[in-house]
Amino acid sequence: MNSNEPNAQKDEVIVDEATRIRRAGHTRRAFLFKLSLALNGIVGAVLAVPIVGYLLGTATKSAAEEKSWIALGSLEKFPEGETRLAVFRNPETTAWDGQTGDIPCWVRRQAKLFLCPCHGGAYYEDGARASGPPERGLFEYEHKVVNGSLMIFAGKMPTLATAASPGLTQIESAANYMQSADTRKPRCGSCQG
Repeated sequence: MNSNEPNAQKDEVIVDEATRIRRAGHTRRAFLFKLSLALNGIVGAVLAVPIVGYLLGTATKSAAEEKSWIALGSLEKFPEGETRLAVFRNPETTAWDGQTGDIPCWVRRQAKLFLCPCHGGAYYEDGARASGPPERGLFEYEHKVVNGSLMIFAGKMPTLATAASPGLTQIESAANYMQSADTRKPRCGSCQG
């Protein structure tokens, strides 16, 4: 026997073992590739959950959520000729929404003109824009009075898509306005002209 034979057998065993591992797909490269695929899959699933929830959220709403009538208070709380602020809790809030789930709304009970304290807009009795920065009229909640209590429909918030807003106030051209004094008619909310 040659003294190099045991080393040759060990080398063959090592080469055979390495070949067997490579054929089985257990190389470091294959392991890291599979690990990166698994991690990317987990990250993709975590990111997909809110997106899928958003897309399917409207389809999975219960009929009770869409038909939410909220009581704002008794009619004595909203005297005629005045505008009062009422705050209600959005029926579709979750525990972590906190104060953002509280929705303010102004209740106008036969008031002739409403001046918005938020943006300085002025609105007529019917909700049409009179003046100011806002470019559209007010949204109106569907409402009813039940047993002396004012109720609003808060299942779907009023938006441009869900409610037809009143048209913008049109300004007359200078040529049309400069008519004789006896045929000119005032055009303002207080005159109802």
